[in-house]
Amino acid sequence: MPELPEVETVVRGLRSALEGRIVESVEVLDDRWCQPMTAAALESAITGRRIKQLSRRGKYILLETENQTVLVMHLRMTGTLLLNPVELEKHARVVIVLDDESRLVFNDPRRFGTGLLMTSDDIDSYFEARLGLEPIDPRFTSEHLFEVTRGRSAPLKSFLLDQRRMAGVGNIYADEALFRAGLHPLRKPRGLTRDQVALLRIGLIDALQAGIDAGGATIDDFRNPDGAWGAYQSEFLVHRREGLPCPECGRPITRFVVGGRATYCCESCQKRPAGV
Repeated sequence: MPELPEVETVVRGLRSALEGRIVESVEVLDDRWCQPMTAAALESAITGRRIKQLSRRGKYILLETENQTVLVMHLRMTGTLLLNPVELEKHARVVIVLDDESRLVFNDPRRFGTGLLMTSDDIDSYFEARLGLEPIDPRFTSEHLFEVTRGRSAPLKSFLLDQRRMAGVGNIYADEALFRAGLHPLRKPRGLTRDQVALLRIGLIDALQAGIDAGGATIDDFRNPDGAWGAYQSEFLVHRREGLPCPECGRPITRFVVGGRATYCCESCQKRPAGV
């Protein structure tokens, strides 16, 4: 699933090409993409409108037009936004044509991606109810993270994936951040000391920034807007490295399941909590 670095890569890759352009036409090829809104209603709402801003909130992509209508897109598991693909792929769900004849295509083999229309005035309240702060937000201080962890008894890995607690972190970057912080995925958040929380915060920021710098990670379907793969998968420290040597101690990376998600760690560098 595209996470914060992948979505940030998409937004950065599209911003200059989209902002200021007029939407000449919109064709929703899969009604499921924008339900419960009809395809016709969504197409009508943004056709003929100038794109004012392209931005991101957590894993969401926001395309705002000059009439304060915002198209909120989520790539989910296998969605990609491609600019001027050579040909329309069989999994294309939406095609947006701009006034310079550019084509923006939402491609999604598994059809989990979504598009939602709302007004600029509704954006803040919508996301405040769904997303915590992003680790790369200046307000995401060690003290903030410490307070968020209090009373949380779910495994630390599951806590990191809860978008209501922090936005943008998914399976890849949770594993990488926990390794950087030296914390086991099964630790309980409420038991972390302030020093451990400070290490976790730094681990989150460093892992996400490394992903952004590498243009995201491509494991299954993620591609940049020009169709190129991300490169961060070649820099993983533990994620998907089961049986390979830990980059710190050389012992094999282990794999197990936490909250239904495949999880990778070095149980030498990341000590398993007692009784687990």
